[in-house]
Amino acid sequence: MRKGERLEKLIENSKHKNVYRFSKEAGVPYTTLKSFIERDLEKASIDNVVKVAKELNVTVEHLIGEEKEGYSYSIMSDYAFYPTAISAGLPINVDGITNDQVEKISLPDSIMGKWAGKKDIFITKINGDSMDKIMPHGSLIAVKPITLNELKDGDMVVFSSDYDYSVKCFYQDGDRLIFKPESYNKKHADQIYSVNDNIEIHGKVILYIVERD
Repeated sequence: MRKGERLEKLIENSKHKNVYRFSKEAGVPYTTLKSFIERDLEKASIDNVVKVAKELNVTVEHLIGEEKEGYSYSIMSDYAFYPTAISAGLPINVDGITNDQVEKISLPDSIMGKWAGKKDIFITKINGDSMDKIMPHGSLIAVKPITLNELKDGDMVVFSSDYDYSVKCFYQDGDRLIFKPESYNKKHADQIYSVNDNIEIHGKVILYIVERD
């Protein structure tokens, strides 16, 4: 594959989807970027090549076709990461979920799939065994903010009641909000609230990542 074709394909497969939007984010003029593609990066200035590679999360060597044999790469995107684990057990108070303590985590677009690059998604960990039929203690979860009206029965959600955070499967029965565990541990029971209670839905779990021993 020609270098220009490689670059164009990387851009199309990135979160930006097209050359114009990519040029804005990378800080490289659109006409310059089009010239890179048409001329196979001939006479491309190194500073612009570095900007393009950085925005694509690939090495300069890969971009210009000089990677070593066997080298593999992955396009990555950054997400907000909250280091305090969310309970997948009994609700726990989470003091760490504040904007000033948010960190960043990079995950491959190939893992995030259709959610890759979505700026509103945040990542955190779960703590406990109330959801261990689906995901074990310590799993990373990707959470997309969503309103109560958008939820469907069976959606897995992060919710809180008076700052006590938990992860459960959501169901609604009239004015009742039901948060069900999915656990092999029989001590976990449904948590039932009224729509008038101080319940906040922080988002729907759209993906989880398990680290195996």
